[in-house]
Amino acid sequence: MTKMSLRLSLAGLAAGLALAVGPAFAAGDVVKPPAQSWSFSGPFGKFDQAQLQRGFKVVKEVCANCHAMSLIRFRNLAQPGGPGFTTSQVEALAQTYQIKDGPNDSGEMFERPGRPADAFPSPFPNEQAARAANGGAYPPDMSVLAKARTYERGFPKFVFDIFTQYQEQGPDYITALLTGYAEPPQGFPPLLPGQNYNTYMPGHLIAMPKPLNDGQVEYPKGPDGKSPVPETVEQYAKDVSAFLVWMAEPHLEARKRMGLQVMIFLALFAGLLYFTKKKIWSRLPDHASAH
Repeated sequence: MTKMSLRLSLAGLAAGLALAVGPAFAAGDVVKPPAQSWSFSGPFGKFDQAQLQRGFKVVKEVCANCHAMSLIRFRNLAQPGGPGFTTSQVEALAQTYQIKDGPNDSGEMFERPGRPADAFPSPFPNEQAARAANGGAYPPDMSVLAKARTYERGFPKFVFDIFTQYQEQGPDYITALLTGYAEPPQGFPPLLPGQNYNTYMPGHLIAMPKPLNDGQVEYPKGPDGKSPVPETVEQYAKDVSAFLVWMAEPHLEARKRMGLQVMIFLALFAGLLYFTKKKIWSRLPDHASAH
């Protein structure tokens, strides 16, 4: 078979698959996530500490059953600009985990209670075990997931994004994905075992079953005995997304603060240079008057 005939055969196969799936459900069919409102957006944005604590609760009780957080340590939860846990809370939390350590004097590995300096342990010992427990799919590490997941906003939005410093594609996408589970529309190919339909997943097929349901995670109650925010899938999704942003960039607030200070310094420095230039050149005779 020549290269040309091979290309024609592959093109025909691709066209046949596209027709079988239908034009509305082609591989390139991507539904863009709606833009959300975030407290940390913009040059002056900051994390909502209460939201980060709620997001961590959802992550701990739901997401951490399958996903690892290998780049974050318990002590990070108490650092400035984060969820605001106290040192004693972090120590108590770490001790609820069993960390594999060693070898000891006998050359054997052992388990011990966690310490604040320990990283969050993975729910699986290795990738093969994770795939075996999830039908062949590998749950990605969540440490920098909010930075790794993005999408194109297209023209003219990306032009305005330059000036507004819009960088929230990651949490927008994660929020939409967590709330985007639905029944396949009419005409969509039948789902295979282990497949789930999701409105915002490219191709609309995702291996992860719907992870969140209304009332699944109990939030801290206020003085009136009620949660200050609704315990719904939409709220869970936003809180998880905010926590994942903090986990991917725990020094976001310090970076923005430093950036603002640098901009103020540059503005003052530019003003000083301007007036210095005027002062120096004002002493020189005017070229026209010299003649």
